[in-house]
Parts: sequence; C-alpha cells; structure tokens
Amino acid sequence: MRRLRRLLGRLSGNSSGVAMTEFALSLPFMMTAGLWGVELANYALINMRVSQIAMQLADNASRIGDTSNLDNRKIYEADINDLLLGASLQGGNRLEFFEHGRAIISSLEVHPDHDDDRQYIAWQRCMGKKNYDSSYGVEGDGADGSLDGMGPEDEEVIAFEGEAVMFVEVAYDYQALISPTFVGEPEIRSISSFTVRSDRDLSQIYQRPSASDPVARCDVYVNTV
Repeated sequence: MRRLRRLLGRLSGNSSGVAMTEFALSLPFMMTAGLWGVELANYALINMRVSQIAMQLADNASRIGDTSNLDNRKIYEADINDLLLGASLQGGNRLEFFEHGRAIISSLEVHPDHDDDRQYIAWQRCMGKKNYDSSYGVEGDGADGSLDGMGPEDEEVIAFEGEAVMFVEVAYDYQALISPTFVGEPEIRSISSFTVRSDRDLSQIYQRPSASDPVARCDVYVNTV
C-alpha cells in the first residue's frame, strides 16, 4: 500500500506530459485555423484570376480585327472565339472557368438612328455553362433610345460616335479548395471595359469566306463554341 501511495504521489507531481497534452488539445483548433487560412488565400487568388480574365477579354476584344490599312478593320466570329479560348487557357485546368462560370462580351455603340448619342448594345457573345445573364443589357437593348450606358448605376460607361466600347462581364461559382465550410461557394463577378483601339467596321461581325465559324450565342450555356 505504501508503495502504491508513493507511486501515485510521484505521478501527481510529474509534469513531463503536460506539453504533449496541451498540444493534443490545441491541435484541432490549430488545424482548423490553418485550413481556413489556406481556403481564404485561395478565395482571394481566384477573385484576382477572375478579374484578370475579365480585363484580358475586354482588352483583347478592343484590339481584334483584320490588318487592312485602307478600310476600317473587320472583326470575325473566329476572332471572338479565339478570345474566349484564350480566356479558358488563362484560367487553367484548376479554375475550369467555363465549366463553372460564364463570360459575356458586349459591343456598346452609339445608335446610328438617334441624333443624341443614345447608346445601344450592337452585339453580344457569351460562353460558359453557368446560368448567368448580363446584368446590364442584352443584344439590341437601347434600340429605342432607352439605354444610358453599361455598368453599375451612376457609373455607366458610354461609347462615342463612330467608336465602340468592349464591355465584358464574367461570373464564376467559387470551387472550394478544401471545403465549402470555410468560405462557402460564393459567386464571383467582375466587369471590365476598353474602348476599341483602332477604326473598326461596326456594321456587323463577319464570317470567313472559306468556312463559317460557330457563333458564341448567349441563349446557350456551354463551355465551348
């Protein structure tokens, strides 16, 4: 009995396992905080990449067209398809942008039948499986003179006569890296716009004489043209 008492006395005063016990108790909280930090960093990164896709699409859309030095530059359906393919490549396999998102390219112009520089959406092209439509108008909007521009209220962008503004909207459903528990699966949106850089033929989007290219229509929701 004395021996047992001495053993229990030594155990009660032994602190050699305290650190390990504390570590074991705090480990779940440390892991949770670490995983939350990783997920939050990934969310910030995806936000940046989606914004970059919108900006690249608008910038490149403002530059496309043939290289004629005599006439206004024509744009072709193939040019727009290449833009969308480029956005897919920029997003990369991890993002799978057009699998979980959608891009909308609009050509904002001055309506030729109005004298007061009224805006209208001359054409619009889209790609992506996400069920998302433009928040700022569809092709043909403004033909009645009712469109002030495109963009958030009181921050609309406008085109000037003889020019066009490439207005791009993108939307993407965030795909969690670890678990949706940390930040959920929010919808990430971004817009960007660039004025066309050179004189462009605004009469239509052309097809190549050799073969017709598919049109990235806005009434279908697919991840390819």
